[in-house]
Amino acid sequence: MIRYLKDKDGIVTLTLDMQERNHNVLNHKIINAFIPVMTQLKEEAEKGLLTGVIVTSAKRTFLNGGDLEYLYKANNPHEIFEFTERVKKWLRDLERPGVPVVSAMNGSALGLGFEFALATHYRLTVDQPEIRIGLPQTKLGLIPGNGGLIRLMWTLGIEQAFKVAEEARYYNVHEAKAVGLVDKILDSEAEMMEYAKKWIMENPKGVQPWDKKGGVIPGGSAHDPQVATKIAELSAYIAKTYKQKYPAIQVVLNVLSEGSKVHFDTASTIETRYFTELLVSKTCKNMMKTLWFDAHEIFAGCNRPEGIPSFRPKTIGIIGAGLMGTAIAVECLLHGMQVILKDVSETLAKRGAKQIKDRLIELVELGKITESYRIDLEHGLQATEQVADFKSCDLIIEAVFENQKLKNEVVREAATQLADNALIASNTVSIPITKLANSIEQSDRFIGIHFLAPVHEKRLVEIVKGEHTSEETVAKAFDFVKTIKKYPIIVKDGWGFYASRVRNTYILEGMSLLQEGCPPAMVENVAKGTGMPLGPLELADRLSLDLVLTFENQAAELYGPKYIQHPAVQVIQTMMDNGRAGGKTNKGFYNHAEEDQSKHLWDGMNQFFKQDLGFDPADIEERLLFAQTIEVLWCLQEGVISSVEEANLGSIYGWGFPAFKGGAVQFINDYGLDNFVARCAELEDKYGPRFSVPSVLHQLELEKPIKVDLD
Repeated sequence: MIRYLKDKDGIVTLTLDMQERNHNVLNHKIINAFIPVMTQLKEEAEKGLLTGVIVTSAKRTFLNGGDLEYLYKANNPHEIFEFTERVKKWLRDLERPGVPVVSAMNGSALGLGFEFALATHYRLTVDQPEIRIGLPQTKLGLIPGNGGLIRLMWTLGIEQAFKVAEEARYYNVHEAKAVGLVDKILDSEAEMMEYAKKWIMENPKGVQPWDKKGGVIPGGSAHDPQVATKIAELSAYIAKTYKQKYPAIQVVLNVLSEGSKVHFDTASTIETRYFTELLVSKTCKNMMKTLWFDAHEIFAGCNRPEGIPSFRPKTIGIIGAGLMGTAIAVECLLHGMQVILKDVSETLAKRGAKQIKDRLIELVELGKITESYRIDLEHGLQATEQVADFKSCDLIIEAVFENQKLKNEVVREAATQLADNALIASNTVSIPITKLANSIEQSDRFIGIHFLAPVHEKRLVEIVKGEHTSEETVAKAFDFVKTIKKYPIIVKDGWGFYASRVRNTYILEGMSLLQEGCPPAMVENVAKGTGMPLGPLELADRLSLDLVLTFENQAAELYGPKYIQHPAVQVIQTMMDNGRAGGKTNKGFYNHAEEDQSKHLWDGMNQFFKQDLGFDPADIEERLLFAQTIEVLWCLQEGVISSVEEANLGSIYGWGFPAFKGGAVQFINDYGLDNFVARCAELEDKYGPRFSVPSVLHQLELEKPIKVDLD
C-alpha cells in the first residue's frame, strides 16, 4: 500500500502503491495505512533522524480523488462532518511533521488527490502530456472539501482560487504551472526525484504559509475593501450565470470569503460545514450519479460490443478541410494520431492545414501545449488532394457539406482506398447512415461518428450504427472516440439520431408556446432559467429553421399514418414565408448583427403571434423539460439508445439538459416517478398526445446500483 524507504541523508520516500488497482485512490484503506506511517515520521522527526519526505507513486497516476461511492451513498450530515474532519486532521499531520514534504507527481493528481498534494510544501511533476492536475469537484455539485479550497486560497489568493474551483478544469502540467498549482516541471521521473531531494536539503523548514506567524493570503482577505468589492462582483456574476441552480459555485465564494477572515483551522471547519450541506443535497447526488458514475460506465465500455480486440488507430483520413474537418483533425493530432487532410484541391487542403496549425499556435499561447510539442504535432499532418494518400489510414472520416449527393460521392471515392481492417465514417447530422452506406460495397465497415460543434468543447460523440454496420466496426469507432478522450454513445440510425432529435423537441415546444401567445422574451428567459444554455428560439436560429423542419419531416416519414404534426410546424412555416429562416441569413426569431455578434428579438413577431402575459413560468418550465424527457423515453423505447446511462449523459453533453438535474432520465427520479406520470397526464389532457408517457418508463431500472471499482 505504502512503501517506506529512507536514504543516507535522512530523506524518506513514500511510494503509494494500492494493491489490485490500476490507480491510487484516496479511500479509507490508504488513509488507514498512512496512520502508522505518520506516527513513525513524527517520531523520527522528534529524534532529529528525519530530513524530509517525498511522496510519489508506483502507478501511472499519482493520486486520484476520494471514495465517491462512499460520498454518493452518504446521507447522514453528522457522519459526513465527522469523517471529513478526520481526513482533514490526517492532512494537517501530513503538512506538520517538522520537516519539508514534497509531492513528486509522476502522474495525474485530481480532486482529493490534488488536495493531498496541496497539503505538501512543494509540488513537482514530470513533463508528460497525459498528466492532468486539478480540482473538478464543482462539476459534481461539490467543493474541494478536505482543506483544498482553503489551501488553494492561501496559495493563489481569493480571486484566482475562485476561478480554479469554478472552472473545475483538468490542467496539463504547463497550465498547472502557469496557474500556480505546480511549483516545477522536470523532464523525467529520475530528475524529479533528484530535484525533490535537492529542494529538501536547501529548504529545511517545513512550514506552510498559513502556519507562519504573520502569514497573509495573496491579494488580501475579505476584510480588505478592494477584495470585498471583488467578492461582491463575483457574487453578482454567479447570480447572473448560474441562476441559483448550481449552489456549489456560490458556496466556493462563501467559503473563500468567510475563510479568509479567520485562522486556517477555523476556516477549514467552515469549509467542512458547507461541504456537508452540499453532499446531502439532491443537486449533488444528481450530478454525481450521471457525471461520474454513468460517465465512467460509458467510458469503460458498458455498451461496447463484447469479444472484439481493442483498436488503436494510428492514421486518420479526413475528407473536408472546413471548420468541422479541421476541428476533428486537431483532436486527433492532440491524441497522438497522424492526420491526412483531403479536399478537392491542394489549395483548399493547405488552407485547412493552416487553420489547424493556427489552432495549435493558439494552444501554445494559451499554455495548453508547449512549442516543441506543437512542432511534433505538425509533423503528423499532411494536406492533400489525392485520395490515394488514404491507403495508410485506419479510419477515414468524411466531414463535408451536409448534402447527400456530395457525401455519397466522397464516400465512394474514399472507399476505393480503404485498407483491409480500416473503417470509414460520416460526420453527418441529418442524413441516415444506411443511405450513405448503400453507396459502397464495404457497408459493414461504414458507420456514423457524429461530432457536436464546437468539437473542442463538446465531450460527446454519437456513434451511429447503420443497418449493415458490423459489431466490429462499432467497437472500433467506440475505441477511436475513447482515444480522443470523448464520451461515445451508441445510437441507432434514424431521424436526428439522439441529440438532434431530442433537441428538436425542445425547440418545437418553445415555438408552440409562442404560437399560443406566450411572449418570446418570456419563452427564452424561462427556458434559460431552467438551466438550458440557450432559449429554444435562439437555438432554432443557430441551427436554421429549415434544419428544424427537416427533422420533423423525417419523423413524419418514419411514423407514417401514426404521425401527428407538431403545432410548432405552423410557426416554422410562418417565419420562413416571411424570410426569417435563421441560420446564416441572420434573420429569424432574432435579428443578428454580424459586426458585433449582438442580437435582439425580432419585434415583427407581434404581427403574427398574439401576446398574452398570463402564462405561468412554472408551467412553461415544465413543458420544456417534460417535452425533452418524454422524447428521451421514446428514444429508449425505440432502441435509438439502449441505456439509462447513455440517455442521461447524452442529454447533458449532447444538447445541454440541465446538469444539476442529472440528465433527462435522472430528472424523473428527481421529480418523483408517480408525480412525473401524473403531471404528464395533466399536460397530455391540456396540450395533446405529445405528452403521453411511453410504456418503457415502467420497465426502466431508474436507480441502478453503482459500480464500486471504476479502475
